[in-house]
Amino acid sequence: MPPTAPPPHGIWLPLITPFRDGALDTSSLRRLLRHYATQPIDGLILGATTGEGLTLDETELESLVTITAGELATTDHRLPLCLGLCGSHTDKLIKSLHHTAAWSIDHYLIACPYYTRPSQLGLRLHFTALADAAAHPILIYNIPYRTGVNLGNDAMLHLAQHPNIAGLKDCCADPTQSFDLLRARPPNFAILTGEDALFYTALTQGADGGILASAHIETAAFAEVRSHLLAGDRPAALAAWQALADLPRLLFAEPSPAPIKHWLWRIGLIDSPELRLPMTQVSDGLAARIDEQIARTQPLPQRKPPAG
Repeated sequence: MPPTAPPPHGIWLPLITPFRDGALDTSSLRRLLRHYATQPIDGLILGATTGEGLTLDETELESLVTITAGELATTDHRLPLCLGLCGSHTDKLIKSLHHTAAWSIDHYLIACPYYTRPSQLGLRLHFTALADAAAHPILIYNIPYRTGVNLGNDAMLHLAQHPNIAGLKDCCADPTQSFDLLRARPPNFAILTGEDALFYTALTQGADGGILASAHIETAAFAEVRSHLLAGDRPAALAAWQALADLPRLLFAEPSPAPIKHWLWRIGLIDSPELRLPMTQVSDGLAARIDEQIARTQPLPQRKPPAG
């Protein structure tokens, strides 16, 4: 099945999912969407790791997509939407692909099977079966420190030949593997880094962009780094990155997306920093550090700490 959307590039935002009192917070979601529709991002990813997708049921996931597509349709910024899926049962994932085929999405982001640790042949057959069944192009998500299995370059290059596999979110944590894949990939196969702290390095080595949770904050600054590199001005890109590089460290000082949610709550973009267990809110110490960083650039609204 040929791809129906161009390969992704630029800054893709893995959108957080706002909750309040245990439920999907639709008013905060709409506020977020209106905000990011004005920012220099190139796509949104829904229901992935940063969006706490594993805690969403099918009804919530469909509502998330429906609300997002509807809200963006009222803006001037048409953003492609990517739906995050994961699982270790190939046939079950194929059923999810069929169930979501008519949703208003452009791509899927599908992580390697977690916990089961299949062989490289098993990974190839798994993603080939998914790509054969999917109504929209697939981005593979390779993140072995979460899944327990690394999709090696030989298998990845084989999969890159499939017409319905559009690219990769690369979090392999092996700089040599990442660089070798960038050198060997076929044309029109997109590689976006998912390692926020390595964004600049990945771009200088040829990556097409990044899927960056940190770009919830200082969105334009992340886009500026890439814009300078595309213009051939590496000194300006490096200077922009040096000014930005501490932000991912702060936002990943404790498990994501808790620090991001705290920041977005403190600046009024979401009504609660609530997460779903087993994720918990940031510590008092990190909350104070984030508040100090925000206060350097903008006044903080007066908000009461959430219960619990």
